[in-house]
Amino acid sequence: AKLVFLFRKIIFYIGFFVAFAVKLPILPLHTWLPDTHGKVHYSTCMLLAGILLKMGAYGLIRINMELLPHAHSIFSPWLMIVGTIQIVYAASTSPGQSYSSVSHMGFIRIASITHMRLNGAILQIISHGFIGAALVFLAGTSYDRIRLVYLDEMGGVAIPMPKIFTTFSRFSMASLALPGMRGFVAEVLVFLGIITSQKYLLMPKIAITFVMAIGMILTPIYLLSMSCRLFYGYKLFNTPNSYVFFILDHASIGMYPDFVLSLSVDKVEDSKKKKDFYSLNF
Repeated sequence: AKLVFLFRKIIFYIGFFVAFAVKLPILPLHTWLPDTHGKVHYSTCMLLAGILLKMGAYGLIRINMELLPHAHSIFSPWLMIVGTIQIVYAASTSPGQSYSSVSHMGFIRIASITHMRLNGAILQIISHGFIGAALVFLAGTSYDRIRLVYLDEMGGVAIPMPKIFTTFSRFSMASLALPGMRGFVAEVLVFLGIITSQKYLLMPKIAITFVMAIGMILTPIYLLSMSCRLFYGYKLFNTPNSYVFFILDHASIGMYPDFVLSLSVDKVEDSKKKKDFYSLNF
């Protein structure tokens, strides 16, 4: 009877996982995201990057991890491998905001496996929601003024639009997870969760950490390259400067992460106790 019950839970787990994998998205079900970013208005992309993608991560945590903890423990090693591949693949594929979202979702996928990293996943969801929406807004605002799409045609945008350039640079640094920014604390929690986890051997933990570090190195390469091609150079545009200084206090959570973590620690501990209970009974 226990085996039949476990088999049913695994079937439910796979079904929910596929649904949330498309929503998040998770490799290889991510191919719809770049097309969406390229064909819809940037206001829709803001909702997509800031809210809708995060619903997939929320569903994985609330349903797959909390309601089906035993099945989650069975699949967690493979999910960690997929998340690691996703970080490197998305960081090395295309210099676009859509693949940046895919790379960050890889961190969330890895972070949702164990409970110490779950706090990092929650912080990463909130951080990337603000950062991703802000970068999409700034890219769309720049397009409204210069009416150019391809980076090869751009350059020198920082001259007519210095405020947009300054704001984009700040959010780019936050997306790179520099110390003091939102993403830094989240990624540190993910790495600490991997290193201190008692579930995996030392060599797999070192290998996963090394591959994730490669993805973190590739991320600033394409993001800074995109910023240079867009804002630097000598091409002049006949465009008005923006008087909207869109700044979210993305450094606040980076300097004081307990503002978010204090809301999630108790729930994470309850989830851990539930998982331990099911592990002992099966």
